[in-house]
Amino acid sequence: MTGKIGFLILAALLLAVISGCGEEGSGSDENLNPDKLVMGFVPSQDSEKIADTAKPLADKLGEILGKEVEATTVTSYSALVEAMGNNKVHIGFLPAFGYVLASSKYDVEVLLKSERHGSVTYRAQYVVRADSPLESLDDLEEHAGDMIWAFGDPSSTSGYLYPAAQLMKKFDIEDTTELQENFFEKVLKTGGHDNTAIAVLNGQADIGTTFEDVRETLTEDYPDIMEELKVIGYTDPIPNDTVTVPAALDDELTQEIKEAFLSFNDDQEMIEIMNEVYNWDAIREASDEDYDIVRETYNTMGGNVPLD
Repeated sequence: MTGKIGFLILAALLLAVISGCGEEGSGSDENLNPDKLVMGFVPSQDSEKIADTAKPLADKLGEILGKEVEATTVTSYSALVEAMGNNKVHIGFLPAFGYVLASSKYDVEVLLKSERHGSVTYRAQYVVRADSPLESLDDLEEHAGDMIWAFGDPSSTSGYLYPAAQLMKKFDIEDTTELQENFFEKVLKTGGHDNTAIAVLNGQADIGTTFEDVRETLTEDYPDIMEELKVIGYTDPIPNDTVTVPAALDDELTQEIKEAFLSFNDDQEMIEIMNEVYNWDAIREASDEDYDIVRETYNTMGGNVPLD
């Protein structure tokens, strides 16, 4: 398969759901001010756990805003993009690549970004079992074609986009189809970062790509995971995930949502809830330009999103 064809297949996968819904409800309603606000989350970890831990966040936000707020976990990153584009979700916890996809198709506004460990960026990591012959990314070429690669979702920034772009550059690979067909026996889409690490741990995959360091979130259920899985490489820094709203949302309400989240920085109980939901330690203001580096990464792989 030649040129950018492989990536176009990936792009079709990422955007098919978004495009397939047509223009109905696609964000032209001005001054959207619903009686009930819906917060949408993606399943980067166990979806039931996120739904349970997000409820106190929804309750507190509703108390501040004087509205009912419902927390919902959608099935995939692309599904959350679609829901936001059609005003079904009013507050979206979108990862960097999800925000780039949403802003390229719909009129959405990024308000905030997370801070973890004092940083507004993070890295993706490559995990293998401790007894794996892979010690670094350089060893991948020797074992090309014999491995199963696990990742959560093809529209995950740290699970797929950044690792794929890094491997393509490192090994001078032209498109994602060549990367998958020549380097891996097959790929395993796990649906979440924790599931990816568990798949590698259980021998269902030889290598997995996750956010750094997913192992720490799994030590309660897998006490030896830090020793049983090793990290053989990292990507370049990635902008942290976002709080994004449809641009059609009422301006005053949008400002109230932004101020409510920022107020959590002075509320230790709420920061603990944010940390439990998505490992956020603080909340910072964000701008669209913060995510241009993600657009550039996507475009180098054959995507076509504009840089503002």
